[in-house]
Amino acid sequence: MLIDRIIFVCTIIIAVVYLYGSTLIAVLEIGDPLGPKAFPRLLAIALLFAAGLLALEMWRAKAKNEPRIESRAFEPRVIAVLAAVVAWTGAYYLLFEPLGYVIATAIFLLPLMAFFNPRKWTANIATAVLFAIGTYWLFGKLEVALPKGVLPL
Repeated sequence: MLIDRIIFVCTIIIAVVYLYGSTLIAVLEIGDPLGPKAFPRLLAIALLFAAGLLALEMWRAKAKNEPRIESRAFEPRVIAVLAAVVAWTGAYYLLFEPLGYVIATAIFLLPLMAFFNPRKWTANIATAVLFAIGTYWLFGKLEVALPKGVLPL
């Protein structure tokens, strides 16, 4: 339960700081009426919503007196998985520009999905590729420039 509380507090702090930071974004008087503040504000609101869901889950678990197993949080295997995910995210960051969004994102997602959703290769590959292509298309419709990399998109 302590870990859930720490995550809850950190999520609230990050969301509030991010929401405050979004108010500092300069807005031009011409152009899109929503301006560049819309997406960061939506993201901050989504973080606050997720924190609310976590609070609701913690409250329900406490009401049911469900025992929580927290001793696994600092096991060496958990720390190793976290370190591997951080290193893999760093590699994604370095390869994002040269490979382009679609390839880098699909390559980033596939091993993570294979680890967390083992033996479901068809679903993992389809999800990684379709997510990368779908979000690239969506950002294209929103006129957000993403790196093309080696693909002629």
